[in-house]
Amino acid sequence: MATMPSHGLRLRHLTTTTTTRPFLRTLRSSLSSQASLPEDSAQVQVQVQQQPSKPNRSFFPKRGQTLELVCESLGFKGKGLCKVADTGFVVMCDRALPGERFIGRVTRKKDNYAEVTKVKTISPHWDFVDAPCEYASYCGGCKTQNLSYEAQLRAKEQQVHELVMHVGKFSCEELESLNIMKPIVPCDIQFHYRNKMEFSFGTQEWLPKELLLEKQDGSESYALGLHAPGFFDKVLNVNKCLLQSEPANMVLAAIQDCWRDPQLGISAYNVHSHAGFLKHLMLRTGRDVKTGLPELMVNFVTSSYKPELLKPLVEKISSIPEVVSVMNNVNSSIGNTSVGEEEYTLYGKSAITEILRGLTFQISANSFFQTNTHQAEVLYKLIEECAGLRGDGSEIVLDLFCGTGTIGLTLARKARQVYGYEVVAQAIADACLNAKLNNIYNATFVQGDLNKIDESFGNNFPKPDVVISDPNRPGMHMKLIKFLLKLKAPRIVYVSCNPATCARDLDYLCHGVIDKNLEGCYKLKSLQAVDMFPHTPHIECVCLLELC
Repeated sequence: MATMPSHGLRLRHLTTTTTTRPFLRTLRSSLSSQASLPEDSAQVQVQVQQQPSKPNRSFFPKRGQTLELVCESLGFKGKGLCKVADTGFVVMCDRALPGERFIGRVTRKKDNYAEVTKVKTISPHWDFVDAPCEYASYCGGCKTQNLSYEAQLRAKEQQVHELVMHVGKFSCEELESLNIMKPIVPCDIQFHYRNKMEFSFGTQEWLPKELLLEKQDGSESYALGLHAPGFFDKVLNVNKCLLQSEPANMVLAAIQDCWRDPQLGISAYNVHSHAGFLKHLMLRTGRDVKTGLPELMVNFVTSSYKPELLKPLVEKISSIPEVVSVMNNVNSSIGNTSVGEEEYTLYGKSAITEILRGLTFQISANSFFQTNTHQAEVLYKLIEECAGLRGDGSEIVLDLFCGTGTIGLTLARKARQVYGYEVVAQAIADACLNAKLNNIYNATFVQGDLNKIDESFGNNFPKPDVVISDPNRPGMHMKLIKFLLKLKAPRIVYVSCNPATCARDLDYLCHGVIDKNLEGCYKLKSLQAVDMFPHTPHIECVCLLELC
């Protein structure tokens, strides 16, 4: 398999120890219990990097206690991993970065670790850069903007390496001697890469402490932006987001310029009283198939259908050339979802298009599509290389968790038949539509819950030559693990958005599950992390397994 280029970025060699640590055993136990659960439960609350094999002395911090700490590495969800001096006790801190010395206040205490909130920084972190976004210090979307991109990549690569060793139970010698771990694939575009952003309207604007004194009149302040971290009812007002496209920012600015005008009679939805009109603003960017130019969909999510209230906003944003679609999803429930029970087209067409791996995909207001189109090209190319299809149209592909069929359809050109399974009915409908749109007739998509399969699963398709599995964050259910070990397909390409559950499932497939009396029958041939979302803690992994 061809190794993806490192794009000129030099990554530090990772040195680790193979000692099993008490902290890791807790993580491993947590992951093991998740394998039998269909839902994403508590997930992994801690990370596994650089823990001491044995604390020097007992330490039991109290809530509210302040500690001087040094961040050693980045862990789960991008939290800083620290140790209390002379004790080895593990502390996690949001927005702490490697090398940073700071004062933290204990907010939560667990059995073997604690969480703290940063009170003040004593000395800055390594690899510091100025964050270009004015909201970087407050918004929860890009926690590592002031960490150099090369350092972000090192941290992500190290996280995957540690998890594969300690949760996946692969030795350091095995990973290095067989060249299993490939260098992380950077993202060439580190800003303006998201093709979808969802903003919220709110009746309570969140302000940082230094600005609170400027507003003490107690008046209600409407906001349009992103939810402040930790608050479901407070919104950080955002006038520009550096993750979305420039045309999307033009739309956001145009709406911010006028939606609060009292003469329009528009109100933001109040999540407490459940009164108000505007709930969310979703902006999606695609490309015109003929010209390749960007095209934009604007989706207003409202509590009721009142097009006359939206008319002034629609007229203003439709003057922006890239805007080709304005939709209105009506969600009359008290829930905060952006998916409405009714959908109306207020301007233009009801869907936009995007091009991926030479195929055209139609994107509606609520359909799933890879959020970073540019990096999805890289990701799907890597998946295609791992699948290793001969291209003579003789092989069967089983596409598990197929979503809207993007991976399966890109492989269909080289396969005899693709069988895709997905639990979401709308995603299956979109997959069938995309197949028809691209004149692909050797792909079959079936709605079904892969967490609830029984002994009959597999009777409706021939034995596959390649299995693609792209589960959501909880990973694969034990029922699916059992099916794959029994199926014994020659190759499995495992695509994961959660390296912790990915490492757990790799362990099951390669080493077996003792308490379930299951023997592993695969060898891990390669694992490559892909940075899909710069400045965030999210990591995508592509793994190739071959039958022993």
